[in-house]
Amino acid sequence: MAASSTDLRPRRRPPGRVVDLHPISPGRLLSVYLILAVGLTGLAARLAWLQVVDSPRLQAKARAIQTHSQVPIGKRRTIVDRTGRLVALDEERYTLWAHPRYFNLPGDDPQKLRPPADVIERLAPVLAVPPASLEDRIGGRRSGVKLATDLDPDTAERVRELGISGLDLEAYPQRLYPQGSLFANVVGFLNLERVPQAGLEQSRDRDLKRHEAVLRMRRGADGTPLPEGLQAGVLYGDDLRLQLTLDARLQQVAQQALSKQVKQWKAKRGVALVMDVRNGELLALASTPTYDPNKFWKFNPGLFREWSVQDLYEPGSTFKPINLALALQEKAIDPNGRVNDSGSLTIGGWPIFNHDKRANGVIDFPTVLQVSSNVGMVNAMARVKRDRFWHWLHTLGIDAVPDTDLPGAVAGQLKDRQQFVSHPIEPAVASFGQGFSLTPLKLLQMHAMLANGGRLVSPHITRGLRSGDALASPASRSGVQLLDPAVTKVVLGWMESVVEKGSGKGAKLAAYRIGGKTGTAQKARNGVYIPGARICSFVAVLPIEDPRFAVLVVVDEPQGANAYGSTVALPVSRQIMEALLVLEKIPPSKPAAAAAATARPAA
Repeated sequence: MAASSTDLRPRRRPPGRVVDLHPISPGRLLSVYLILAVGLTGLAARLAWLQVVDSPRLQAKARAIQTHSQVPIGKRRTIVDRTGRLVALDEERYTLWAHPRYFNLPGDDPQKLRPPADVIERLAPVLAVPPASLEDRIGGRRSGVKLATDLDPDTAERVRELGISGLDLEAYPQRLYPQGSLFANVVGFLNLERVPQAGLEQSRDRDLKRHEAVLRMRRGADGTPLPEGLQAGVLYGDDLRLQLTLDARLQQVAQQALSKQVKQWKAKRGVALVMDVRNGELLALASTPTYDPNKFWKFNPGLFREWSVQDLYEPGSTFKPINLALALQEKAIDPNGRVNDSGSLTIGGWPIFNHDKRANGVIDFPTVLQVSSNVGMVNAMARVKRDRFWHWLHTLGIDAVPDTDLPGAVAGQLKDRQQFVSHPIEPAVASFGQGFSLTPLKLLQMHAMLANGGRLVSPHITRGLRSGDALASPASRSGVQLLDPAVTKVVLGWMESVVEKGSGKGAKLAAYRIGGKTGTAQKARNGVYIPGARICSFVAVLPIEDPRFAVLVVVDEPQGANAYGSTVALPVSRQIMEALLVLEKIPPSKPAAAAAATARPAA
């Protein structure tokens, strides 16, 4: 057997490539070094530029990306009455926009685009509108379609719960007036652009703007809010409310009674005011005709102003108690004195007579008020020096703008001193409330002065801003002392006799002592009396033993031969007083006091 031969010799590897090592030239090393040095220097310079020079811009850009800004929608503060009832408030409303190019339903692939019909099918029941209406609004438009406006918060939340991409809710505030027309003459309104147009909304615009800061919050890369990103004060909640002195309950009584009487007598307009004589707070300021501030565009713009603080009229006989107080203050008449009422007289060639053309003979001052004697007033005030008479009318502020927070208040008109003193007819007609003019608000202020012992208080309708549900208490007694309290007490007694025995009998309320004065004045325009045009009024003070309130009702141009202060204005005042006594819990007058008042001699 032949044996196999095996080659056991080692195999030779192919020769490998051998790189010859050569020394690098110094110039080449230097070039590499310079390139690296220049690169590092450039990087260092760029880093210094970014950190030192360009840092503010980069930080601002980063903050813009990281910071979420929420701009406030411009809400206004709430207005409440003296008991906290809502008078005006802002409620959030929404406008619904559609962007069909982004329509996508919950659970869909993010890239899937739904046709408008799929969205309308879900949206129509929520909005309570026919699907066809939504289809017409969208049409073939791709974005920016206004589907609905004036959506309430509940409806807006149901739209959000649908989770439909391509629907956008835009929030905006809407001013609401829950009491409707009840406070329109005082509060005013905002137009559709939220610009104040009348009343307190306009005069107290700065106070009613809610403090709202732009909310800026920094977020991390995943959207998580960063605590250090909140600025101081951004979470401050402005819950201030403007509180009025008016009482919605009394305002409603006054409004209803006044409206009924104005309609019955076919009058042009009317106003009823109630004032707390101790501090000047108005509990009611009702005016008719009026308007609904929630639908202001449906009404004549002439109704947007409150005429009781902006229009002048001659007060007539309701000013007679004021004049008698001035005569007593000057000691020109005696409380127990008398005057002769001949029924008519002539002053400077001008005839003056009583409203009924009757002569009442020699009468005392309570009777002068009871029968509303013009001739008796002329004879009484003739005992006051003319310059002193003018001085007092000026001191009472007839020709000055009253100190009040009521918007649009104006000054009255009073003849200048020279004309008043040199023409005898001027003080003569002024003695029974004509020849000068003022606003109903000013007349009420002066009767409040008689009621509170001679202090002239500032009429006002606001108690200021209060936080949350807190309510301010009534203001303390105030006012400037002008008349002797003893003088005003005498005149109040005379006014009580008007209700007990005179033209104010219709204002008597069982168990209560009330003082009052009727007035039926001629109406003048541009210095000329309008034939047949009258202004009827009635002013009351109660309770006489401790006066707290003054009530004034003025009705402009009632129609009919029997239109007088006692028939037109007095019934409204009586209804207001009945409600006022209940709401303010005024206890009945003491029987002894009432008996003493009844037994008091007329002098």
